[in-house]
Amino acid sequence: MALPTRAGPACAPASNINRRRRLAGSHIAKAGRRALTVTIKRMSFDRATLGRTGIEVCRLGLASSYGAPASAVEQAFDHGVNYFYWGSFRRNPFGDGLRALAPRRGRFLLVTQSYSRVASLIGPSVERALRALRFDYTDALLLGLWNGAPPPRILDACRKLRERSLVRYLAVSTHNRPLIARLAPDPQFDIFHVRYNAVHRGAEREVFPQLSPRNPPGLVSFTATSWRQLLGHKRIPRGEKIPTAADCYRFVLTQPAVNICMTGPADAAQFQQALEALRRGPMAEDELAWMRRVGDAIYGKPRK
Repeated sequence: MALPTRAGPACAPASNINRRRRLAGSHIAKAGRRALTVTIKRMSFDRATLGRTGIEVCRLGLASSYGAPASAVEQAFDHGVNYFYWGSFRRNPFGDGLRALAPRRGRFLLVTQSYSRVASLIGPSVERALRALRFDYTDALLLGLWNGAPPPRILDACRKLRERSLVRYLAVSTHNRPLIARLAPDPQFDIFHVRYNAVHRGAEREVFPQLSPRNPPGLVSFTATSWRQLLGHKRIPRGEKIPTAADCYRFVLTQPAVNICMTGPADAAQFQQALEALRRGPMAEDELAWMRRVGDAIYGKPRK
């Protein structure tokens, strides 16, 4: 079953939007245009198109590595989350939640990660992950922590997995932000994972403005809480409000270049904080300024 693509008023074709703009001569048309703009902003906070894949996704993704129970996986899916990261630490409860979603397999993206630098080990790793879930394919194979371009031997192994219909899309995670801009024009790379939070904001210079608006790759952010530093680091000045996890997610999601912000809840209560971010919507300028002040204090050295 094919995954759904974007639909509805929030995703109206550009030609339709331009047609509405040409009607702006009347007061009624202007009012309609304002209403359309509000709808687009509201919808774009919780849904996005995952770059050149063309797939509509919830802007929160769920990761397996931190202990989320099966109930959190199913609850996430019921709230529209459809990007599930079956990562290096493949926790059994998370796998139970994914297996429970098997009847609806065509309605979510499964992401399987490999850190292997040995090409011959990538295929077996993917096959083991799929056997554990009793799934036939993974939507995305995430090549983990590449700070240089993956070499031809790795890409050839990925191509063979695609030819066998075990993998649909190729993703790369990196801490070398400029690498994303260099690799993005290559159509074999569909998705990139990059660190972005109020402490580490280099992607605002080195990634987001560097990607072409035409046929861009999908962009997924990780470590929204900066490994929980933003939730109570000793460098946060006295009198400065301490961010919550929901604040950290809202900061990331207010950045429109980010398609998906990953969350790694350890329990159902932590997942509720992520949902709170979606309910509260984008941050105002004063909130963004506050998060940047907190991030700068934690960063603890002059920004370049």
